[in-house]
Amino acid sequence: MELRVLGCSGGIGEQLRTTSLLLNSEILIDAGTGLGDLTLQEMTCVRHVFLTHSHLDHVAGLPLLIDSIFDRITTPLVIHAQPATLKAVQDHIFNNVIWPDFSVLPTTDKPVLCYETLNPGESLKLGSVTLSMVTVRHVVPAVGYIMSTANHTVAFSGDTTTNETLWPVLNELERLDSLIVEAAFTNSDLKLSRQAGHYCPSTLAADLVKLKHPAKIYLSHHKPGAETRILDECRQEITTHTVDSLHGGQIITL
Repeated sequence: MELRVLGCSGGIGEQLRTTSLLLNSEILIDAGTGLGDLTLQEMTCVRHVFLTHSHLDHVAGLPLLIDSIFDRITTPLVIHAQPATLKAVQDHIFNNVIWPDFSVLPTTDKPVLCYETLNPGESLKLGSVTLSMVTVRHVVPAVGYIMSTANHTVAFSGDTTTNETLWPVLNELERLDSLIVEAAFTNSDLKLSRQAGHYCPSTLAADLVKLKHPAKIYLSHHKPGAETRILDECRQEITTHTVDSLHGGQIITL
């Protein structure tokens, strides 16, 4: 299993892209601005997109991706998400106002885009990888994903804050090699992080003690300009696991 980090920042700027992870060339986890760095051929290879939630930094690349590969694919690109997220994407993006409704284009019989509901607790096997959805806590309905093969497992929290839903599910796994988890704000912005439904180093450290697996921790979703401070504070606060920041272009091979 190869997980390529297309984007993992909480914003944009020079060399900064928002959340999108490419799994084995055919699967995207979220569709932020990072997917714009794929070649046209690489975009054409993507057959499935799994969304964690409906916020713009996680879906901004989706309409342009569809438009770019519109005449290059013969079967629909499948968007997987929980019902509330799919409804938000349909109502507010592919609504013929912000962007065309590609679920009926070029024809209703042969659309270039289709939607498939996945609910928390459910799993879907695609090739050698099984993706499982788990509820997390954010300001809109949000989930994370667990990606498993026969011998390795990596989890992605998506956007979340202090919660009691992610950690029990992770602890039930036979193994967890890596966890990608967000840390959006510095400790000085503790109040803001709670209001926005994100972790800061102190709240993440308090939740990580719940994790029983000795997984490698990769931090994502740092606010632009605060990356070094967030990492430093996380390393000071987190004593239970090894911590590094994720970065664009990184490849995690399992």
